[in-house]
Amino acid sequence: MDKDITKLLKAQNSHVKELQEIVKKTIEEENLIVQNLRNPAKEMLTRGQRVSDKVARFGGSWLFIISFLIILTVWIVYNVTVPKGKEFDPYPFILMNLILSCIAALQAPIIMMSQNRQEEKDRKRNENDYMINLKSELEVNALNQKIDLLLQKQIKELVDSQARQLEILKMLEQKLANK
Repeated sequence: MDKDITKLLKAQNSHVKELQEIVKKTIEEENLIVQNLRNPAKEMLTRGQRVSDKVARFGGSWLFIISFLIILTVWIVYNVTVPKGKEFDPYPFILMNLILSCIAALQAPIIMMSQNRQEEKDRKRNENDYMINLKSELEVNALNQKIDLLLQKQIKELVDSQARQLEILKMLEQKLANK
């Protein structure tokens, strides 16, 4: 009778240990994913790519807009207020228009290069998110299957345990009836 009770307790302990192992393995796998997301591979940029990023960052900032407006204002005020013949770009400011056109012609493709690279980063990030979501879905399905198997096993163990308990009760009942 003591052996039967010990068997029941051991069966329950082994069941709990199996659940703990499954949880531990799942947590270890998730830690690997989290580590990969926290420490992405360093992006190797060429010198031109770094320059285009800096130009795009500066060209799209308030500092650029304000400084450019100040330079243009100083340019115009100087060329309008200096005595005739001393101005370096008289009205209609042809040199200024030429410089503005050159800046726009150079700045636009540089900004586009930076945006294209950023778009590629976003595409890779979206692919990574998709893969993580897919892996999560597969993990949930795998966990559901494991839980189903564990539940089936637990139900079987419960039925076996109840059968053994009934046997023990019958043995006790017989012993009491014999006394």
